[in-house]
Amino acid sequence: MASNGNSESYVKIPKIKFTKLFINGEFVDAVSGKTFDTIDPRTAEVTTQIAAADQEDVDLAVKAAREAFDHGKWPRMSGFERGKIMMKFADLIEENKEELAALDAIDAGKLYSLGKMLDMPETANTFRYFAGAADKIHGETLKMSRELQAYTLREPIGVVGLIIPWNFPSIMFGCKVAPALAAGCTVVFKPAEQTPLSALFFAHLSKLAGFPDGVLNVVTGFGSTAGAAISSHMDIDKISFTGSTDVGRLVMQAAAKSNLKSVSLELGGKSPLLIFDDADVDKAVELSLMGILFNKGEICVAASRVYVQEGIYDKFVMKAAEKAKTWVVGDPFDPRSQQGPQADKKQFEKILSYIEIGKKEGATLLTGGKSCGEKGYYIEPTIFTDVKEEMTIVRDEIFGPVMCLMKFKTVEEAIQRANSSKYGLASGIVTNDLNIANTVSRSLRAGVVWINCYLAFDRDCPYGGYKMSGFGRDNSLHSLEEYLQIKAVVTPIFNSPWL
Repeated sequence: MASNGNSESYVKIPKIKFTKLFINGEFVDAVSGKTFDTIDPRTAEVTTQIAAADQEDVDLAVKAAREAFDHGKWPRMSGFERGKIMMKFADLIEENKEELAALDAIDAGKLYSLGKMLDMPETANTFRYFAGAADKIHGETLKMSRELQAYTLREPIGVVGLIIPWNFPSIMFGCKVAPALAAGCTVVFKPAEQTPLSALFFAHLSKLAGFPDGVLNVVTGFGSTAGAAISSHMDIDKISFTGSTDVGRLVMQAAAKSNLKSVSLELGGKSPLLIFDDADVDKAVELSLMGILFNKGEICVAASRVYVQEGIYDKFVMKAAEKAKTWVVGDPFDPRSQQGPQADKKQFEKILSYIEIGKKEGATLLTGGKSCGEKGYYIEPTIFTDVKEEMTIVRDEIFGPVMCLMKFKTVEEAIQRANSSKYGLASGIVTNDLNIANTVSRSLRAGVVWINCYLAFDRDCPYGGYKMSGFGRDNSLHSLEEYLQIKAVVTPIFNSPWL
């Protein structure tokens, strides 16, 4: 393990500047005056107190967003003008990437170096991507069957509630907020209670970029209060939620019981990675470890079920164990670290409990399996072998650095076992055989299939699930459709020489 000591020896930790709710262009206390602690997972100590939004605060945020949508200039300005403001916002994100990366490190345990190189540039570029799409939202001219002229308009859906989890606070902010704003919607955004700091900093930057008041509102607080208030609000037109399948059910129920608002859900995953006999074993090991250990396994598409064909299985197991033991867990500000602490105590304890369940159910612990470090929420990279499909660690999403490693014989068996999960978010294939790649990719019931790569995200590539992993898409122009609705306009035509 790398040092989990004094982070200031690597980076100057920024002072926390924003801790209040952001409503109608201003930072304000919660109506109740309540706050909650945000905890640093490196040390398990309190970082600061954050305003705790409740129903009254959500009401104020929705009122501001509704006023900005119904009477403000944001949905009425040209897409080009909206894009210019979004471009300025993207530039401000990039200019402040070090501070934002530090906030995600002390809030979520994310690697500071990756935050600077990946999360913040990707968030900025997502806003640039959708800024470029804002003036390219087109309707259609329809060819009617009688003396009618018709066309469609693609209009912003209205006030949207966006609720995200704690594993990618900045990237998720971008992939939810950017398409909603490009479409001309106004936003009430709720970050996870574990990771509010970067969202509040983005709110500050939005004011500097020139977003009109009420267009972007950020309410911090708990899912059972602020999140529930957003999901059931009668004046919110659309919800996009990323999180657990259980909470996704609650969001759908609240939407149905209130005003039947439109819902998009990106939920859990138990993603399979299928490695065939003809694969380069070293490359396969590298992909599989990156697939499960990236972001400490706190990623919906983690390659938590790794199936290796029997001809290379033993060699793969040996190399995977060797490589996992060299993986550096430590302070997220230490440039040597490859894995920081889990996001909070609850998740830390949940992962360790699943490791114990795996051992009790008869799986063999190949590597890891323990916490590490004198303080904070650090867990060793963990690999189980001798795993059976009915085991809890194979069925449940653990959301941590825990790999289930299994052997298969035939292509048909691999497909059947990969598809046996209730989830269908992502999947991976490692093979040099084009026929296998084609057959398996078309057979897997998953929203994303990566061939000879993994975690190959891009802002132009749609991302979302099959089955109990949800519906709707983030990223790409498909996600823009989530925030638009289609209106048909029809007029009669008289004495036209043609229809």
